[in-house]
Amino acid sequence: MNAVPGRVTVMEVSPRDGLQNESQLLSTDDKLALIEHALDAGFKRIEVTSFVHPKRVPQMADAEAVCAGLPQRGDVSYAGLVLNRRGFDRAKATGRLTEIGMVVPASATFGTRNQGQTVDEAVAVGQEVLEAAHGAGLRASATIAVAFGCPFEGEVPLDRIVDIAVRLAQARPTEIALADTIGVGVPGQVMAAFTALREALGAEMPLRAHFHNTRNTGIANAFAALQVGVDTLDASIGGIGGCPFAPNATGNIATEDLLYMLDRMTIEHGADLERTIEAAHWLEAALGKPVPSMLAKAGGFPA
Repeated sequence: MNAVPGRVTVMEVSPRDGLQNESQLLSTDDKLALIEHALDAGFKRIEVTSFVHPKRVPQMADAEAVCAGLPQRGDVSYAGLVLNRRGFDRAKATGRLTEIGMVVPASATFGTRNQGQTVDEAVAVGQEVLEAAHGAGLRASATIAVAFGCPFEGEVPLDRIVDIAVRLAQARPTEIALADTIGVGVPGQVMAAFTALREALGAEMPLRAHFHNTRNTGIANAFAALQVGVDTLDASIGGIGGCPFAPNATGNIATEDLLYMLDRMTIEHGADLERTIEAAHWLEAALGKPVPSMLAKAGGFPA
């Protein structure tokens, strides 16, 4: 086994990626309550909303209101996801975020359906947004969506992923992430992809991984990413989530399931497992249905 990082940052994405595919629309107050649960559990990096068209993703229609209600504290980074310059301008105008996440699709068909852009168009917009974020003093990460497979085009060539990442790196993102948007990736593929990115981008570029558990490979993929040195992982309380524009897309890896693995491997992450499980139970009540995570059902390792 390759050496894994001794410490990992878990980026909590339930307020954005978690809720965007839910039929139950939570109120702004409930979204802020979910963010408070994440803060209470010790998470220091939280994706709180996305600035997208409210008619296409009604779950995120209150983005500005959510940002206005965020507890302002110096030890937490709040991130907002954007798909274009208009979204960036909205996010910047809130004055409440410390981080912008720009999404670039790895396939033209997905890009057209998700954000009305081809791959090349999205890369160009991504470069513009990243530069604008730098000028505004905001952290700016770039995520390559459907990096491990597209629901419309199938396999995505690894050399295309590397090419997109290299072009985005020219705009000096603070981080580049690969997203398994539809949960088709497997550990060998994950290791190959991040190894190729590391070789192309150099050791100085931080890398992040975003996995969905659609086909029950999410935690295995997270472990694979750790083995090739990825030290930031996205996860969603309760394992909720999915992409509204990808058929049969289901949830992210559950934060509590990931924390359990990290705890048992003695990898530091700074979050509290039991409080995260409590947050998942609160979320079940708010959504009116069980959440997919295993730890919400089984609990942690018995004392």
